Parts: sequence; C-alpha cells; structure tokens
Amino acid sequence: MTWSRLERVLLAVFVLFLLTVPVVIPMIASPFWISIISEILIWSLLAASVNLLLGYVGLLSFGQALFFGMGMYGVAIGISTLGLSFWPAFGFGVLLAVAMAAVTGIFAVRLTWHYFAIITVVFSLIFYFLAMTLKPLTGGDDGMVFSLPPVFTWNGEEYGLSDPNFQYFFVLACVAICFYLKYRVLGSPLGRGLMAIRENDTRAALIGLDVYRLRLLAFIMAGFLAGVGGVLFALFGRYASATYMFYHVSGEAVVWSIVGGAGTLFGPIVGTGLLIFVREELSSIWEHYLLLVGAVAILVVIYAPKGIVGLWNGWVGARAAPRPDADRQ
Repeated sequence: MTWSRLERVLLAVFVLFLLTVPVVIPMIASPFWISIISEILIWSLLAASVNLLLGYVGLLSFGQALFFGMGMYGVAIGISTLGLSFWPAFGFGVLLAVAMAAVTGIFAVRLTWHYFAIITVVFSLIFYFLAMTLKPLTGGDDGMVFSLPPVFTWNGEEYGLSDPNFQYFFVLACVAICFYLKYRVLGSPLGRGLMAIRENDTRAALIGLDVYRLRLLAFIMAGFLAGVGGVLFALFGRYASATYMFYHVSGEAVVWSIVGGAGTLFGPIVGTGLLIFVREELSSIWEHYLLLVGAVAILVVIYAPKGIVGLWNGWVGARAAPRPDADRQ
C-alpha cells in the first residue's frame, strides 16, 4: 500500500466514524460523548478561522472570538428579540459576523506582525465591553437564553435540534460544508495568492497582487468561519453570552490551530479534538488539568513545530519521496 493510498484510507475511516457517531459511541462509551464530538466540530470552525489567517496568510489574530460572539448574538437576538424563524436567524447571525469582520478588517489588515495581533485584541475588547454594557439587550456575562424554532417542517412533522441525533448531523453537515469551501478556496488561484503573500508580501505586490484586498478578503472569510461556529454554538447550547467574545477564547483557538498544524486543512479538527478530549477526561479527576493541557501544547510546539498534521505530512512525504539510490538504478 502506497502512502497516498494510506492517507485516503485513514481519511475514509475518519469520515465513516463521523457518519456513524450516534450509533458507535453509545456502544463503546457514554452517549454524552456525542455532544462532546459535536462541540469539537463547532470549536474546530473557530480554530479553522484562526488557521486560515495564521497558516495561509501569515497573520496572527486574537480577535476571532469577536466574530464567534457576533454569530452567537445574531442568532439569539434574531430568535428571541426579532422573532425570526430558524433559517433567517441563522443567516442573520452569519451576516452580523461577516459585517463585523469587514469593518474590523478594513483597519486591521493594514498592519502585520504583532501590530496586527494587538489591534485584533483591541477590537475584541471594545465590543466585549460594549456587550457587557448593553445588558438589557445582550444579557452581559449572564447571557441570554432562547428557545429553538424547528429547522424545517415535512408532511406536518417538525424537525429540530431538540433531537440529539438530528442536532449532531446538522452540526456535522454545516462544519463539513465550511471545510469544503475552505478547501476549494485554498486550492484556487485566490488561495495561491494568499500563500504567496504569506511567504513574502513585498514580492507578491511586485508581481501584481493587491496585498491589502487579498488580506481583507481572507479576514472576512475567516470571520465567516468563526461566525458560523458561533451560530452553531448558540444553537447547540440555546444560549449566547458576552464571555465568548473575550480574547482568551481566541487564544484557545490559536493553541488548537498550532497544536493541530497551522497551514493544514485538518489541523484545526485534530488540535481541537485532542485538547478538548484531554480536558474532558481530566477535568473530573484533577483540578489542575489545564497544566497537562499546557504541557501537551508545549511539547507539540517543541517537537512538532508544524503541528501534529504537519508532522504527519512531513513523515509521509519523506517516505513517499523516491530514494536517490533507486533513481540511479
């Protein structure tokens, strides 16, 4: 079996596992883990948002939680305050996140390096404290609870996220669509342009690429991913809170992205899944479990600077490459 075929087999097994989670998990573990896997999928979108900027554009953002929170509040306010049905509220949350990303990006992508990171933190803090101030509308750190409308009605029967299995497959479908869109973008001329800017923005500008516009477009796309994640998380918990707009939430996503592998498609899922799994396993038996989570992150950064998926890709690439002795023969 060749290495490329092995990768396809592993990917097929992973996809099969995700499609059979509601059946397989109750047979080998508590059904509670179905909700945990749904949560991992949702948080992986926030990590993918960070990964798009860090791994493919070379911009480290600590403000993605702002767009995640905007998605949460968009769907919550749409349902509880505006009286919208499911899909208009879903679209309103995503639109609010994308609009906020566009406004933030106009100013942020003019900067690079630590200046870019600082301004994204500043925007996140501004709107976090604004959400805390507008407590009658947002609920502040207490948050706001809402009831879920049905997703759709078929032959007089309503289907909604109150059914755990339906909720899981809905989350899986949304996350899969987002990762597929990201895959198509990265494989397009637009994606190659973003990677050229990551490598050397000065040379990219010299060959005719509009660096500012491409960075702004990437920032908006990253805001879209974070916004969809926020909408799904609000629907998952029937709850929205300003707490999720704070920059430490973005910091977690940065760690997930780096551990999984910045600049890789599936790195966000791997990093998010590993660290949330460690958290869930240890949090009930050890009060200071975050020490071990931090230790895992440090070890990955030291021994696998490209992340777990980057380490795997390098290992497979080294073994799949033809040997010099074989070429001479």
